[in-house]
Amino acid sequence: MFLDLLRRRNPALLDAAVELHQRGELPANTFAIDLDAVRANAAALSTEARRLGVTPFAMTKQMGRNPDFCRAVVAGGIAASVAVDMDDARATVRAGMQLGHLGHLVQVPRAETAAAAALQPHNWTVFDDTKAAAAARAAAEQGRDQRLLARIQAPGDEFYSGHEGGFAADDVVQVADRLDGLAGAHFAGLTTFPALLFDAERRGVRPTRNLATLEAAAKRLADAGRTDVAINGPGTTSTAALATLAAAGVTQAEPGHALTGTTPWHAVTDLVELPAVCYVSEVSHLHDGRAYCFGGGMYVDPVISAYPVRALVGREPGGTATVPATLPPPSAIDYYGQLHLPDGARVTPGDTVLFGFRAQAFVTRAHTAGIAGVGSGRPRVAGVYAVDGRRAEWPA
Repeated sequence: MFLDLLRRRNPALLDAAVELHQRGELPANTFAIDLDAVRANAAALSTEARRLGVTPFAMTKQMGRNPDFCRAVVAGGIAASVAVDMDDARATVRAGMQLGHLGHLVQVPRAETAAAAALQPHNWTVFDDTKAAAAARAAAEQGRDQRLLARIQAPGDEFYSGHEGGFAADDVVQVADRLDGLAGAHFAGLTTFPALLFDAERRGVRPTRNLATLEAAAKRLADAGRTDVAINGPGTTSTAALATLAAAGVTQAEPGHALTGTTPWHAVTDLVELPAVCYVSEVSHLHDGRAYCFGGGMYVDPVISAYPVRALVGREPGGTATVPATLPPPSAIDYYGQLHLPDGARVTPGDTVLFGFRAQAFVTRAHTAGIAGVGSGRPRVAGVYAVDGRRAEWPA
């Protein structure tokens, strides 16, 4: 799906990936990222967010916390990250980003609260009083007063399985008072996830029940005299979706896949953000009419319904062939993907293989590599990294 999008809107990235892989500068099992496109995408998002009075925090896990990716995002005008977990927080701070939001989607483990406070997050989300007290203690021990966001939920809210949790939205005024009573922290706002979801029938995004829950809770707080409340509304964010969030009172948005032009909405509509990532593999061997290519990063985010997978294979930029492909099922280790070769296909070990995935690099064993100069026709690899954001041992 995203391979077709890349071929149409950013073929230079595909050509650059072939060239750099064939030169031995880009390893197999790598997400190759067009840094110039990422910077432009971040600039579009930040410009629209500023117009609407919304603060954007960048989600970087999809690109494996790649530091060159982080720096391109900052250069585009988004200075702070949202960290899905502590590894994310450490990697983005290491890359020079501010830590805009921590604790959502994943709460901070008990033994890491002091380390979390030391990173000085602008906002720290808590799901209950126990986590709020732990965050406050850690901040107090470092002489800080921590802004806390309360994750809220109400009957009928939509959560991905395993993402549930939060304070009861009906109790939001009392929750705010309790958080304000903590030494070392205070109540700063509300959050949920997801605030928006892709609707395949409408071929666009729709507000969730969660977003209405945020609006109702904010009104309760306003009626109680609390007006300076941050409203954090992540989920399927893009430049085109920001106005919907702002109209609902959201003050913080968290683009992730929009930075690489790979939200589900991008798959069906040409939004302003350009597709900016492809997965690079290599033919390992041939067997029984199939070419086997190296895996390691073949996790495909299941938010989009299953679709036929295809790949490009070849050794020359602009000279690749499109072939059907089969990826291992989620229950299997993705040692290899398979390319189904038409009669007469001339494929040899060492050929470059390119896929267009909706990536979640951080849950794989893939590399990530930023490519600079794609648009100028002079591509170069900025660096090759493991999915923890640390430089990979490449070349060996």
